[in-house]
Amino acid sequence: MSGMVITRRRLLGMFGATAALSACGSSLGGGSSSDGGEQGAVKVGLVIPQAGVYAPLGVDMKRAWDLWLDRHGGKVGGFTVTTVVGDEGETPQTGVAAVQRLLQSDDCDVLVGIVSSATALGVRDLVTESKKLLLIANAGANDITGTAISPYLWRTSFTNGQVAAAMGRHLAEQGGTDGVFVIAPDYAAGAEASAGFQDAFTSGGGTIAGAVKPPFGTTQDYQPFLSQIRSSGAKATFCFFAGAEAVAFVKQYRQFGLADSVPLYGSGFLTEGGVLSAQGAAAVGIQTSLHYTSELDNEHNKEFVAAYQKAHDAVPTVYSVQTWDAAGVLDRALRSAKATDGDALSTALGKLGPIDDSPRGEWSFDGQTPKQKFYIREVEQKGDGFVNSVIAETDAVGQDG
Repeated sequence: MSGMVITRRRLLGMFGATAALSACGSSLGGGSSSDGGEQGAVKVGLVIPQAGVYAPLGVDMKRAWDLWLDRHGGKVGGFTVTTVVGDEGETPQTGVAAVQRLLQSDDCDVLVGIVSSATALGVRDLVTESKKLLLIANAGANDITGTAISPYLWRTSFTNGQVAAAMGRHLAEQGGTDGVFVIAPDYAAGAEASAGFQDAFTSGGGTIAGAVKPPFGTTQDYQPFLSQIRSSGAKATFCFFAGAEAVAFVKQYRQFGLADSVPLYGSGFLTEGGVLSAQGAAAVGIQTSLHYTSELDNEHNKEFVAAYQKAHDAVPTVYSVQTWDAAGVLDRALRSAKATDGDALSTALGKLGPIDDSPRGEWSFDGQTPKQKFYIREVEQKGDGFVNSVIAETDAVGQDG
């Protein structure tokens, strides 16, 4: 699993009806953005968690999808959109079944979404055999667009190693943090993030003070691992945690007394979305790397944040932007292909140039996954809440970080 895990008790009321925002003619779009007028209809299967531990991510993704359609007259690339939502659930068992229904029973033309890397890998053959396009809007396993690549699987999100490597390079370039302790849970995403960070950091001349892999999904008390960090003499800590584990680790790191003497760094999911609200003041000062923050100072992001807040009374997250951009690149592909079959759309995506209107900043496809800038973010208090403020940015990097 990549991205974020949140307990069933987190924000159970979040997944409700999404508010509508009427098109108002801003540069975010008002009416169809197609150059070719009416093209017919397209049925899109939106594969998102609707219940369970990942439901808050599904909320963010659906809000962004609905907002994009509202801003573009219910059309993508000139095609009138019918959206069929499939519940990804928490496991590949539920996710694969949802995709199968969307492709076979609902006869969807295109799929968008998927939080879990295990689900994305699990539907690879099913999607490939159907020759339908799947635009992945979160799952970050390196293999999805690496060893398991298919012409029908593209993503608008990230790879786990890519995100962590951005922080590894940044710390190596900054110097003064030689001797970093690495901690990440013992599962695929944790392993990829840990390797991505360590490869980039040591390639830049840094050294690793130690590394541990707490059991994933069952560790509640991090004190034994925090003791190892302290006794290692590390000058800093890099971690990969998300969701409930991110909340617990950050709070315990502060309570253990390490935060003031051994700075904490991480992949951006450590302090993204609802987890930051739950961490509160314990997260202040933590630096992370990610390809988005609501605090980005560019025209497209300012307009996106304002529209999203007006529609949903919430601040957009990286999960929102990845889905917004999935709609945007599908719009471009449909305009070019003027067809909805997977072969035509895959060919069209391969010919897209820079995506220059994304809230995250300009990016482009590299091996069917984004080549994009990463932002070094620091948690600060802003009013009554907390935000990830930008303190630096990296050059654009592709699949392998």
